[in-house]
Amino acid sequence: MVHFKSRQLVAALAVCSAFAAPSAFADIKIGFNAPLTGFAAFDGNSALVGAKLAVSDANAKGGINGEKLELVVYDDQASAKEATPVATKLVEKDQVVGAVSGSYSAATRATAGIFQSAGVPYVVAYAIDPSVTRTGDYMFRVSAMGDVQGRGGAKLVSNLGKKRVVLLTLKNDFGQTLAAGFKDAAPKFKLDIVNEYEYGIKDRQFGALIAKIKSDNPEVIYASGYYFNAGPLISQLRASGVTVPVIGQEGYDGEKFIEIAGPAAEGTLITTSLDRDSDSPVTQSFLKEFRQSAGYGADMVGASSYSATAILIEGLRKTNGKGGAALRDAIAAGTYEMPIGKLTFNDLHEVNKDVQVQIVKDKAWHRHSVIHDPELLAAPTKAGK
Repeated sequence: MVHFKSRQLVAALAVCSAFAAPSAFADIKIGFNAPLTGFAAFDGNSALVGAKLAVSDANAKGGINGEKLELVVYDDQASAKEATPVATKLVEKDQVVGAVSGSYSAATRATAGIFQSAGVPYVVAYAIDPSVTRTGDYMFRVSAMGDVQGRGGAKLVSNLGKKRVVLLTLKNDFGQTLAAGFKDAAPKFKLDIVNEYEYGIKDRQFGALIAKIKSDNPEVIYASGYYFNAGPLISQLRASGVTVPVIGQEGYDGEKFIEIAGPAAEGTLITTSLDRDSDSPVTQSFLKEFRQSAGYGADMVGASSYSATAILIEGLRKTNGKGGAALRDAIAAGTYEMPIGKLTFNDLHEVNKDVQVQIVKDKAWHRHSVIHDPELLAAPTKAGK
């Protein structure tokens, strides 16, 4: 009887040890912060779809030497206040090996210092505030920063053969850095900035501003904003009889803008990262996967978040799952074929890539042109920051 109980005890201890001991195939944790609730929830959920697809694709190919990748997700509500404890949890509680921002600039800027101090590589999908990569050498960004996109917007105005421009600028990091880049490049193309007007992120009624714009009689309007601002803006501009081209940016990029603006969306131009008409198999495969997973067409946010996550995973493959400085250096040295195109990083870990121009045709985004101008679109480097 004693012998039987002893065997039971040994067996029980063996079972407990099996659960308590670290697995030879423990998950490799990647952190992810995005606005899953609040005003930016649509963008945040697109970002999450993109990041999940990147992890799923990598795990289907065996993960990292047989170890599965786990995406540890937190909602930051696009708020610096909410994002700060999220980053702390990812570093201290979850002990992630790397992290991805699928969020806006305010939240990303707040978290950057925490990841930098912990030596955790942080790949930013679409937040464009210049200060993010200047936080330190563990920061990376896969989308063109705001002033780079702004300079691209100025060249697009020139390419359209226009000179007289009105700027409509959103009063936040996103809008102001775009406007700064546009104004910096405007003299090179001899553009005449007739006027600049600002508006707030909660604004949806633009009648007073539109009256001023009409009196300015511009040839083109450069208007920063997100889909939830831009949709009402474009609709009201067209309803008031303003027919000149409107140039937006990546904040417009998605089916949601077309849904909100309705027929007025036709002809709207944007500078962005995603070329839906690309002949790249990587891009086309992503577009198909995203639609199947999300139930709607891919946007720049989803494509950039997939790319940021996939780049982090590529780095982990090179380091066999190790983080820290080894992962940072592996990411920095790579050349990547991603849904948002071919890209590398400069010494400040800003992206080197072309700017895509998309236009709404027949209720969908399509390629208008590509801005390839390495000198104009060059991001700051360590020497020039």
